[in-house]
Amino acid sequence: MLLRRVRDAGLMERRPSYYLVRTAVVVGALLGGWGVFFALGATWWQLLTAVVLGAILPQFAFLGHDAGHRQIFATRRANYLYGLLAGNLGIGVSIGWWTSNHNRHHAHPNTEGSDPDITGVLVHSEERARAERTFRRWIFRYQGWLFFPLVCLEAVSLHNKSIRAVLRGEIPNRLAEGLLLLAHLAGLVVVAFAVLTPAQAVAFLAVHQAAFGFYMGCVFAPNHKGMAVFSPEDTVDYLRRQVLTSRTVRGGWMLDAAMGGLNYQIEHHLFPSMPRGNLRRAQPVVIEYCAEIGVPYHQVGLIDSYRQAVGFLHRIGRFARPRG
Repeated sequence: MLLRRVRDAGLMERRPSYYLVRTAVVVGALLGGWGVFFALGATWWQLLTAVVLGAILPQFAFLGHDAGHRQIFATRRANYLYGLLAGNLGIGVSIGWWTSNHNRHHAHPNTEGSDPDITGVLVHSEERARAERTFRRWIFRYQGWLFFPLVCLEAVSLHNKSIRAVLRGEIPNRLAEGLLLLAHLAGLVVVAFAVLTPAQAVAFLAVHQAAFGFYMGCVFAPNHKGMAVFSPEDTVDYLRRQVLTSRTVRGGWMLDAAMGGLNYQIEHHLFPSMPRGNLRRAQPVVIEYCAEIGVPYHQVGLIDSYRQAVGFLHRIGRFARPRG
């Protein structure tokens, strides 16, 4: 049994020192980035600072992700509190909303009607592409071309969904979550307008959020797009559902850091609570087991992962075109 092999190898054991170092590095990078921002003052060079700061935020998102999966601490409460700081305060995304949404994705990856990650602005099945009659049909038709521009709006979408979840009372501890969201978003706007001219501040915020969203979208894109898509009626066991719908991206330690360990998407989906730092060591165990039971294990390089994902969006988008 795969789980027994992983446990026997000690890969499910928590790694507090790993996360301590990771947290210190990410917080240090953020403080350093804002230090540069204040040192530069009112200048259009701050647009470069906006890109750098926007590229740091996904690292907080990865830490919040790990806390949401209870990879960091032994108790639910400790992970939740950490998630509040990394998610709500760090990047302006509700950890309560995200955890609920993401758990549904993990339970039903690439399953029409059940996976919230494939029910948004892009289409992943022929049936949905053919059935669409609203303006989204145009987006579906050109989604392969629109994908990278659209992911620049990912941060705005995450903020919007988080705020709506708080206002609608869809999450527990809505007061604490709402206050921390407000602290992040209001603090960002106040600092930008306090240091920069109004025009520079608006441009800074737009570039900052676009960089954040683009980075997040580029991390999410290779994970499942172009892999198997199931209907609600399909009966597939847990291991096959996770492996067949996921793609692992080949790379070294730099890619591991840049993608927050999510390049090991198959391993992460099989063992969501496994600490990020153990995913690389789990990979050969998973590959060996999949080979033994005859389940295809899909692994590609980073560039090829984007080619496959965007190619899939192009292919499905064709079904949304008007019939001649």
